[in-house]
This record gives sequence, structure tokens and C-alpha cells, in this order.
Amino acid sequence: MREYFYTYLLVIFICVYDNVLVIKGYDMSNILVYSLEGKIYINLTNRCTNDCIFCLRKDKDDVCGQELWLDSEEFTSNDVIEQLKNFEISKEVVFCGYGEPLLKLDILKEVAKYIKDNYEDVRIRINTNGHANYVYKRNIVPELKGLVDEISVSLNGSTEEEYDELSQPKFKGAYDEVKKFIKCCSDSGIKTDTSIVDGYKGRRLDIEKCKEISKSLGADLRVREWIVNGYS
Repeated sequence: MREYFYTYLLVIFICVYDNVLVIKGYDMSNILVYSLEGKIYINLTNRCTNDCIFCLRKDKDDVCGQELWLDSEEFTSNDVIEQLKNFEISKEVVFCGYGEPLLKLDILKEVAKYIKDNYEDVRIRINTNGHANYVYKRNIVPELKGLVDEISVSLNGSTEEEYDELSQPKFKGAYDEVKKFIKCCSDSGIKTDTSIVDGYKGRRLDIEKCKEISKSLGADLRVREWIVNGYS
């Protein structure tokens, strides 16, 4: 579905300062920051340790016309911040894109610190698959304290078998790693939610069981309905 070439886009931002119309254009071959339903999202990578069968990126290359496949992952936190400056940030910034944001942990922390230093009333959330501690071979959650207000972890099932079928993780024991990560987050005092995608091609999950698991780990469950063909 995806073509293996990249088109460089010129994105025009129109702003009004003191009744003067200002038009700014710049290269957006990499969309690192995008907006959706009034919130700002940060797209740090296309790499992921899952290959979820319901992932939106399997069906389309964009979110509301914003192309999220990156032509390069060679960028810095300053590149993200420069794109961030072109958006009105008022409520919440979410680290979530077409990959697992915690795979770019250092950049994520640097950008989160910039947001906290410059937009003190803005909340920061990370949407993650919960594999970070396994990837880095250490508990990275303490590094997020003071930088992140909320972490949402994809539980994706009420059993290991169901999780493996839906999430297609790239290593064994992923479901246990996810649950351990959720517990680390909730124990740290960071607001922690879990999420499941319900209704994929008519398939219904055991929501009550997922609630029980989440509660036992100190988190609240958020149920997301599968979106056919993604956001448009």
C-alpha cells in the first residue's frame, strides 16, 4: 500500500499577529508533530516491538491527511521542538504516532522537558505498548517522573494468548512485560491507564476481565472502539 518513495511537502502555516497576516512555510518531509481532535500529537518513530493486527497504519499512511510515515529517523529533539512551535498548545500533548515513542526515550525526555518548561499548564501523556523496560533492560519509569502526567499502556487482551494473537509481539513473554510495566508506572505515582481495542472485525474482548487485570495493577481501563479505515 505504501509507496517506497517520499514526497517533500511544503506546509503553509497562516498566523495572525496584531492583525497582521503572517505566512510561514517549511519542509515537512518528516511530520513529527500533528493535530487530532484538538490535541497535539508527537510522532517520534515508525519502529515498534509489536505488529498489531488492528493498527491504523496497516490501512492508511496518514491521520486526517497528515502523513506519519517518516522518511528518516535521523532527527533531534530540536527538530521536534521547532515543529511544535508552529502549533497552538493549550491542553494536552500526546506522544503517539506510527511507532512506539519510548524507543526514542532520550528525545522524548528532552521534548517533554521543553514542554514542561514553556507550557506549564499543558498535560503530557505517553501512549505506549509497555515494552520499554524489556527493551532497555532497566526500569525507565523513574526517568519520566516530573516530565509526564499520564501513561496509557496497551493491554490488548485478557490472556497471553489473546495478546499475542492481536499484538504480534516480536519477543516472547511480552504480555508479562506489559503487566510489569503497568505496575511500575502506577507504583511511581504517574497516572496510569490501560487500553484495549474492542470490535476489531466484529471481535469482542472480555472487558470485565481486562478491567480486573488493570485494577490489580493500579490502573484504569480505557476501551477504544476499532476505527475502520482509521481517522480521516
